[in-house]
Amino acid sequence: MTSIRTDPLSGAATYVVGSRQARPNLPEATCPFCPGGLEAPEPYEVRWFPNRWPAMPDERCEVILYTPRHDATFAGLGADGAHRVVELWAERSAALGARADIAYVLVFENRGPEVGATITHPHGQIYAFDFVPELPLRELRRSGPVSQPGDRLVATADGWRAWVPEAPTFPYVLLLMPDEPVPDLPSLDRVGRRAMAELLVDVLDRLDRLFAADTPYMLWIHQRPFDGGAWPGARLHVEIVTPWRAAGVPRYVAAGELGSGVYFNPVVPEEAARRLREAR
Repeated sequence: MTSIRTDPLSGAATYVVGSRQARPNLPEATCPFCPGGLEAPEPYEVRWFPNRWPAMPDERCEVILYTPRHDATFAGLGADGAHRVVELWAERSAALGARADIAYVLVFENRGPEVGATITHPHGQIYAFDFVPELPLRELRRSGPVSQPGDRLVATADGWRAWVPEAPTFPYVLLLMPDEPVPDLPSLDRVGRRAMAELLVDVLDRLDRLFAADTPYMLWIHQRPFDGGAWPGARLHVEIVTPWRAAGVPRYVAAGELGSGVYFNPVVPEEAARRLREAR
Protein backbone atom coordinates (compact mmCIF):
# COMPACT_ATOMS: atom_id res chain seq x y z
CA MET A 1 0.00 0.00 0.00
CA THR A 2 1.13 3.52 -0.84
CA SER A 3 -0.17 6.70 0.72
CA ILE A 4 0.87 10.33 0.54
CA ARG A 5 0.78 12.23 3.78
CA THR A 6 1.32 15.87 4.71
CA ASP A 7 3.29 16.90 7.77
CA PRO A 8 1.04 19.19 9.86
CA LEU A 9 3.97 21.31 11.08
CA SER A 10 5.86 21.99 7.83
CA GLY A 11 3.33 21.09 5.15
CA ALA A 12 5.92 18.79 3.53
CA ALA A 13 4.59 15.86 1.53
CA THR A 14 5.85 12.32 2.22
CA TYR A 15 5.01 9.12 0.39
CA VAL A 16 4.69 6.16 2.74
CA VAL A 17 5.57 3.07 0.67
CA GLY A 18 5.66 0.01 2.88
CA SER A 19 6.21 -2.32 -0.07
CA ARG A 20 9.68 -0.88 -0.73
CA GLN A 21 10.90 -2.20 2.61
CA ALA A 22 10.92 -5.66 1.03
CA ARG A 23 12.90 -4.73 -2.09
CA PRO A 24 16.31 -6.42 -2.48
CA ASN A 25 19.25 -4.31 -1.37
CA LEU A 26 21.65 -5.86 -3.88
CA PRO A 27 21.04 -7.92 -7.02
CA GLU A 28 21.66 -11.62 -6.92
CA ALA A 29 24.39 -13.38 -8.92
CA THR A 30 23.85 -11.51 -12.20
CA CYS A 31 23.17 -7.89 -13.02
CA PRO A 32 19.50 -7.40 -13.95
CA PHE A 33 20.41 -4.45 -16.20
CA CYS A 34 22.96 -6.21 -18.42
CA PRO A 35 21.70 -7.65 -21.75
CA GLY A 36 20.06 -10.97 -21.02
CA GLY A 37 19.31 -9.93 -17.43
CA LEU A 38 15.94 -9.77 -15.73
CA GLU A 39 15.15 -6.21 -16.84
CA ALA A 40 16.94 -6.29 -20.20
CA PRO A 41 16.30 -9.64 -21.88
CA GLU A 42 17.13 -8.30 -25.37
CA PRO A 43 20.15 -6.33 -26.70
CA TYR A 44 19.79 -2.56 -26.39
CA GLU A 45 21.61 0.78 -26.67
CA VAL A 46 19.39 2.63 -24.19
CA ARG A 47 16.32 1.22 -22.52
CA TRP A 48 13.50 2.15 -20.15
CA PHE A 49 11.09 0.02 -18.13
CA PRO A 50 8.67 0.47 -15.21
CA ASN A 51 10.37 0.21 -11.83
CA ARG A 52 9.69 -3.19 -10.28
CA TRP A 53 9.78 -1.53 -6.82
CA PRO A 54 8.01 1.80 -7.46
CA ALA A 55 7.93 4.65 -4.98
CA MET A 56 4.55 5.72 -6.43
CA PRO A 57 1.66 3.73 -7.94
CA ASP A 58 0.23 3.56 -11.48
CA GLU A 59 3.53 3.06 -13.35
CA ARG A 60 4.77 6.53 -12.46
CA CYS A 61 8.31 5.34 -11.69
CA GLU A 62 10.66 4.25 -14.47
CA VAL A 63 14.27 3.09 -14.78
CA ILE A 64 16.48 4.38 -17.60
CA LEU A 65 19.43 2.22 -18.70
CA TYR A 66 22.20 4.32 -20.23
CA THR A 67 24.27 1.60 -21.88
CA PRO A 68 24.60 -2.19 -22.06
CA ARG A 69 28.17 -1.87 -20.68
CA HIS A 70 28.10 -2.76 -17.00
CA ASP A 71 31.36 -1.03 -16.05
CA ALA A 72 30.78 2.19 -18.02
CA THR A 73 30.41 5.68 -16.59
CA PHE A 74 28.18 8.44 -17.93
CA ALA A 75 31.29 10.38 -18.97
CA GLY A 76 32.61 7.26 -20.66
CA LEU A 77 29.56 7.11 -22.92
CA GLY A 78 30.99 9.96 -24.98
CA ALA A 79 28.84 12.53 -26.74
CA ASP A 80 27.04 9.97 -28.93
CA GLY A 81 26.11 7.66 -26.06
CA ALA A 82 25.08 10.53 -23.79
CA HIS A 83 22.99 12.00 -26.61
CA ARG A 84 21.01 8.77 -26.79
CA VAL A 85 20.31 9.07 -23.06
CA VAL A 86 19.16 12.69 -23.39
CA GLU A 87 16.86 11.71 -26.28
CA LEU A 88 15.31 8.98 -24.12
CA TRP A 89 14.89 11.40 -21.20
CA ALA A 90 13.01 13.77 -23.52
CA GLU A 91 10.92 10.96 -25.02
CA ARG A 92 9.84 9.60 -21.64
CA SER A 93 9.21 13.11 -20.26
CA ALA A 94 6.83 13.76 -23.16
CA ALA A 95 5.10 10.39 -22.85
CA LEU A 96 4.60 10.64 -19.09
CA GLY A 97 3.75 14.33 -19.23
CA ALA A 98 0.98 13.62 -21.75
CA ARG A 99 -0.89 11.54 -19.16
CA ALA A 100 -3.86 13.26 -17.55
CA ASP A 101 -2.76 12.12 -14.09
CA ILE A 102 0.78 13.57 -14.33
CA ALA A 103 1.72 17.11 -13.30
CA TYR A 104 5.51 16.93 -13.01
CA VAL A 105 8.28 14.72 -14.43
CA LEU A 106 11.54 14.48 -12.50
CA VAL A 107 14.54 12.85 -14.20
CA PHE A 108 17.33 11.92 -11.81
CA GLU A 109 20.33 9.70 -11.12
CA ASN A 110 22.05 8.44 -7.97
CA ARG A 111 25.57 7.18 -8.60
CA GLY A 112 27.53 5.23 -6.02
CA PRO A 113 26.68 3.40 -2.79
CA GLU A 114 27.43 6.60 -0.86
CA VAL A 115 24.14 8.04 -2.18
CA GLY A 116 22.17 4.80 -2.04
CA ALA A 117 22.70 3.27 -5.48
CA THR A 118 22.60 -0.51 -5.10
CA ILE A 119 23.34 -1.48 -8.71
CA THR A 120 26.52 -0.18 -10.33
CA HIS A 121 25.30 -0.60 -13.92
CA PRO A 122 24.87 2.96 -15.32
CA HIS A 123 21.24 3.95 -14.95
CA GLY A 124 18.92 6.67 -13.79
CA GLN A 125 15.25 6.99 -12.89
CA ILE A 126 12.15 9.04 -13.61
CA TYR A 127 9.42 9.90 -11.11
CA ALA A 128 6.16 11.26 -12.54
CA PHE A 129 4.21 13.12 -9.84
CA ASP A 130 0.52 13.95 -9.81
CA PHE A 131 1.43 17.30 -8.24
CA VAL A 132 4.31 19.77 -8.60
CA PRO A 133 6.84 18.96 -5.83
CA GLU A 134 7.90 21.61 -3.37
CA LEU A 135 11.46 22.30 -4.57
CA PRO A 136 10.75 22.83 -8.29
CA LEU A 137 7.61 24.74 -7.35
CA ARG A 138 9.67 27.09 -5.17
CA GLU A 139 12.06 27.67 -8.07
CA LEU A 140 9.18 28.32 -10.45
CA ARG A 141 7.65 30.87 -8.10
CA ARG A 142 10.98 32.67 -7.72
CA SER A 143 11.61 32.70 -11.47
CA GLY A 144 13.47 35.73 -12.75
CA PRO A 145 16.74 36.65 -14.43
CA VAL A 146 19.45 34.01 -14.01
CA SER A 147 22.55 35.40 -12.31
CA GLN A 148 25.73 35.40 -14.36
CA PRO A 149 28.28 32.75 -13.33
CA GLY A 150 31.31 35.06 -13.57
CA ASP A 151 34.38 33.36 -12.11
CA ARG A 152 32.24 30.39 -11.11
CA LEU A 153 31.93 29.28 -14.74
CA VAL A 154 33.30 25.75 -15.26
CA ALA A 155 32.58 24.68 -18.85
CA THR A 156 30.53 25.45 -21.95
CA ALA A 157 29.02 23.60 -24.90
CA ASP A 158 27.09 24.89 -27.91
CA GLY A 159 24.53 27.20 -26.25
CA TRP A 160 24.95 25.67 -22.79
CA ARG A 161 26.97 26.63 -19.71
CA ALA A 162 27.90 24.84 -16.48
CA TRP A 163 28.84 26.72 -13.33
CA VAL A 164 29.01 26.46 -9.56
CA PRO A 165 26.04 28.27 -7.97
CA GLU A 166 26.67 31.32 -5.83
CA ALA A 167 25.26 29.76 -2.65
CA PRO A 168 25.52 25.95 -2.95
CA THR A 169 24.47 23.77 -0.04
CA PHE A 170 27.13 21.15 -0.84
CA PRO A 171 30.86 21.73 -1.48
CA TYR A 172 30.75 20.73 -5.15
CA VAL A 173 27.57 21.59 -7.00
CA LEU A 174 27.14 22.16 -10.74
CA LEU A 175 24.28 23.93 -12.47
CA LEU A 176 23.87 23.27 -16.22
CA MET A 177 21.54 25.48 -18.24
CA PRO A 178 21.00 26.53 -21.87
CA ASP A 179 21.81 30.17 -22.60
CA GLU A 180 18.39 30.77 -24.17
CA PRO A 181 15.31 29.90 -22.12
CA VAL A 182 14.00 26.40 -22.85
CA PRO A 183 11.16 25.20 -20.62
CA ASP A 184 11.52 21.41 -20.74
CA LEU A 185 13.30 18.47 -22.29
CA PRO A 186 10.74 17.84 -25.06
CA SER A 187 11.12 21.48 -26.18
CA LEU A 188 14.90 21.18 -26.52
CA ASP A 189 15.90 20.86 -30.18
CA ARG A 190 18.42 18.35 -31.50
CA VAL A 191 21.32 20.80 -31.33
CA GLY A 192 20.44 21.64 -27.75
CA ARG A 193 20.13 17.99 -26.79
CA ARG A 194 23.52 17.25 -28.30
CA ALA A 195 25.10 20.17 -26.44
CA MET A 196 23.47 19.07 -23.19
CA ALA A 197 24.95 15.60 -23.67
CA GLU A 198 28.42 16.98 -24.41
CA LEU A 199 28.34 19.22 -21.35
CA LEU A 200 27.19 16.39 -19.07
CA VAL A 201 30.05 14.22 -20.31
CA ASP A 202 32.48 17.08 -19.73
CA VAL A 203 31.50 18.01 -16.16
CA LEU A 204 31.00 14.44 -14.91
CA ASP A 205 34.45 13.60 -16.24
CA ARG A 206 35.81 16.63 -14.36
CA LEU A 207 34.33 15.36 -11.10
CA ASP A 208 36.06 12.00 -11.51
CA ARG A 209 39.34 13.68 -12.42
CA LEU A 210 39.09 16.13 -9.54
CA PHE A 211 38.91 13.33 -6.98
CA ALA A 212 40.83 10.71 -9.03
CA ALA A 213 37.97 8.30 -8.35
CA ASP A 214 34.50 7.28 -9.45
CA THR A 215 32.91 10.18 -7.65
CA PRO A 216 29.49 9.58 -6.11
CA TYR A 217 26.93 12.12 -7.21
CA MET A 218 23.25 12.96 -7.36
CA LEU A 219 21.86 14.47 -10.56
CA TRP A 220 18.39 15.82 -11.23
CA ILE A 221 16.65 17.77 -13.99
CA HIS A 222 14.06 20.45 -13.33
CA GLN A 223 11.69 21.39 -16.12
CA ARG A 224 8.29 22.93 -16.76
CA PRO A 225 5.36 21.12 -15.14
CA PHE A 226 3.12 19.07 -17.41
CA ASP A 227 -0.09 20.15 -15.68
CA GLY A 228 -1.26 22.39 -18.54
CA GLY A 229 -0.30 25.63 -16.78
CA ALA A 230 1.57 28.42 -18.58
CA TRP A 231 4.58 28.58 -16.22
CA PRO A 232 6.28 31.38 -18.23
CA GLY A 233 9.34 31.44 -15.97
CA ALA A 234 10.18 27.75 -16.31
CA ARG A 235 13.77 27.09 -17.41
CA LEU A 236 15.19 23.65 -18.04
CA HIS A 237 18.30 22.99 -15.96
CA VAL A 238 20.40 20.18 -14.51
CA GLU A 239 21.87 20.11 -11.01
CA ILE A 240 24.70 17.80 -9.95
CA VAL A 241 25.78 17.39 -6.32
CA THR A 242 28.49 15.20 -4.81
CA PRO A 243 28.48 14.38 -1.10
CA TRP A 244 32.30 14.58 -1.04
CA ARG A 245 34.20 17.64 0.14
CA ALA A 246 37.51 15.88 -0.60
CA ALA A 247 38.35 12.52 -2.13
CA GLY A 248 36.53 9.89 -0.05
CA VAL A 249 35.64 12.45 2.63
CA PRO A 250 31.89 12.99 2.93
CA ARG A 251 30.28 16.27 3.83
CA TYR A 252 27.61 15.41 6.38
CA VAL A 253 24.36 17.31 6.62
CA ALA A 254 23.36 17.03 10.27
CA ALA A 255 21.00 18.41 12.90
CA GLY A 256 22.03 22.05 12.82
CA GLU A 257 21.27 22.24 9.10
CA LEU A 258 18.30 19.90 8.86
CA GLY A 259 16.74 21.51 11.92
CA SER A 260 17.20 25.06 10.68
CA GLY A 261 17.09 24.77 6.90
CA VAL A 262 20.27 26.88 6.80
CA TYR A 263 23.38 25.27 5.33
CA PHE A 264 27.09 25.75 6.04
CA ASN A 265 29.38 25.02 3.10
CA PRO A 266 33.08 24.36 3.91
CA VAL A 267 34.26 24.96 0.31
CA VAL A 268 34.24 28.45 -1.27
CA PRO A 269 32.20 28.22 -4.52
CA GLU A 270 34.76 30.17 -6.53
CA GLU A 271 37.48 27.77 -5.37
CA ALA A 272 35.31 24.77 -6.26
CA ALA A 273 34.82 26.21 -9.75
CA ARG A 274 38.56 26.80 -10.19
CA ARG A 275 39.37 23.22 -9.22
CA LEU A 276 36.76 21.87 -11.61
CA ARG A 277 38.04 24.06 -14.46
CA GLU A 278 41.53 22.69 -13.90
CA ALA A 279 40.36 19.06 -13.70
CA ARG A 280 41.02 18.17 -17.34
